[in-house]
Amino acid sequence: MGLRLSSASGLLARPRGVLLTICVIFLTTIWLCWLPKMSLYVGGAPNQNRPPTARQSIDLSRADSPFIGWPLERVCRERTSWTPGIVFVCDNNSGGIGNIRNYILTCFRYAIEAGAAGIVLPQIRTRSEKDLSNLMLGHRGFDYFFDETHFRQSLRAACPEFTLHNSTDDIPFAPVPFKAEQITPRDLGKRGGCDKRELNKHTGRFDKQFWAHINSTADEFKLPPPSLQHPRIIRFNWGVQWDWPVFRDGPEFVATYGGLLRFRQDILDLGHRTAGYMRRCAARHGGSRYFAGFHLRTENDALSRWPKFDEQSGAYLERASAMSFKAAYLATGNKTEARKLTDAASAQHGMAVFTKHELLKEHPADLQALESLTWDQQALIDFIVLLECDYFFGVSPSSFSMNVALKRHLRTDGLYTRPWRIGGEGDGRSWLVGKYESYWEDWLFMFDSLWP
Repeated sequence: MGLRLSSASGLLARPRGVLLTICVIFLTTIWLCWLPKMSLYVGGAPNQNRPPTARQSIDLSRADSPFIGWPLERVCRERTSWTPGIVFVCDNNSGGIGNIRNYILTCFRYAIEAGAAGIVLPQIRTRSEKDLSNLMLGHRGFDYFFDETHFRQSLRAACPEFTLHNSTDDIPFAPVPFKAEQITPRDLGKRGGCDKRELNKHTGRFDKQFWAHINSTADEFKLPPPSLQHPRIIRFNWGVQWDWPVFRDGPEFVATYGGLLRFRQDILDLGHRTAGYMRRCAARHGGSRYFAGFHLRTENDALSRWPKFDEQSGAYLERASAMSFKAAYLATGNKTEARKLTDAASAQHGMAVFTKHELLKEHPADLQALESLTWDQQALIDFIVLLECDYFFGVSPSSFSMNVALKRHLRTDGLYTRPWRIGGEGDGRSWLVGKYESYWEDWLFMFDSLWP
């Protein structure tokens, strides 16, 4: 009898236990439903009628904006295999800051796609200050323009798979005398009659094409597979800088990737002080601190198809005057035409125009710091001030103007910034005079391959 009672009570206990478990689950579910919803975006669940707003608001249009690394980290994570014996050398750059920035960024992006586990800290090729068309002078170090510490830390955090070599001398088992293999990425794809300047539409297949090239040349020249002991060192041919369709990686990558190449801190500081002096001058010449920014591109290396002085200066002054600007900052390397524009602005529009040298005359220490820089380094001061002006007027297809305009464009939507509308009336912050009829002859392909 005792055994029967025990069995009966056990049978009765089981339903009670099941019921208790169900009650606990039910109450826990209700409690969780009342908790605040966690989201990466403000406002919880996304509204289908509005784009999400990121919690952290960062002005990506500033020269010193923080580097947001997760888009680059994601791209590197998508690369599932990395080969220690593949090393990219990204030093075959030339020209001004616009060309050099984009060359380095393009080269790095290809290195990721190839699964190269090694890259060499880029050097910067200098050019003649007397003849800007003479592009092929000696190399200077990475810190000629850029903040090396920032670059190393940012790249290491986002792409730890990379080994960053200080120079080609530091590549283990590199050939002596040193020699890299020269390639042009777009030549590895079957392009089929396209204009030679077209972007590489085969970037999604570049890894396969690259490795087909590595394997076929290994067979041809009886080379061992790439390894630390047998490296294959790759250097792009000159001119591979307007090549990668940047929006292939998403707007968040476009908006942040260029942040790897932050200017040197002393140059940033001098540029910000110069912008501050410009605001003071604007306040003295018109009663407000607002000022326009002009980039006059008429130096001796400007191409014949580009808008000439009259077209650039006339458009700038007419539009700036219509917007009620009484002061403007002028970036140019042509002193003669700088004076012509300044005189026209004063006589025809009552507008005061200043260059960096004029602004720093009253600040001897800063003027001395400016004059200690080379011509191309001084252009970085212009770049910084133009990023901070209240409206920018530039010229297409100057890579300098394009870089400034597209960097300023990032203030519109941050990580979600849409592409610049080519040939339109600008974005409310910048406008570029130029020809927009031919995709090739007017160099419009540069807009599709530029990382701001």
